[in-house]
Amino acid sequence: MQKPPHVTETYLQPGELWFGDENTRIRTILGSCVAITLWHPRLRIGGMCHYMLPTRARKQGADLDGRYGDEAMALLIRHIDAADCRLQDFEVKLFGGGRMFQHAYCAGSSCASQQVHDRNIEVARTMAAQHGLPIKAEHLGGHGHRQVILDVWSGHAWLKHTPLAEQARCPLKEVA
Repeated sequence: MQKPPHVTETYLQPGELWFGDENTRIRTILGSCVAITLWHPRLRIGGMCHYMLPTRARKQGADLDGRYGDEAMALLIRHIDAADCRLQDFEVKLFGGGRMFQHAYCAGSSCASQQVHDRNIEVARTMAAQHGLPIKAEHLGGHGHRQVILDVWSGHAWLKHTPLAEQARCPLKEVA
């Protein structure tokens, strides 16, 4: 996993994306967020987005926002179009959507907001299907966070998954 000396390393914060050439390594850390990686095997260009929420009600004419899955994908597609490439020539990999709280209880309308990890995963898979993109690899769901690295020079994605600590898995007990 050693990077060549000429490679620029870019770290994505939530809501950011990056598209670059073979001189690029992109990395991020995910919890319930999802990262989509796109890589062109022949041209050795590609990118990654790190989105926080699946979608929003966007006002017509409003700028695209990388914090939302559908808009982050649209922004990546803009980069692909600018490179004069076909989206279908890219390999897709999906990561993240981890459940960050082992024992999350909800009632009524609050359940939807606590299941954001599931909705983020669903949106990533749906977008890949809508664009006719087979998913080459994925590591989604479960508990804990992930560190993801995309080496654009090779298309290799590296993953470190850290499950929640055992002490965090203990159920809440009533004290008084």
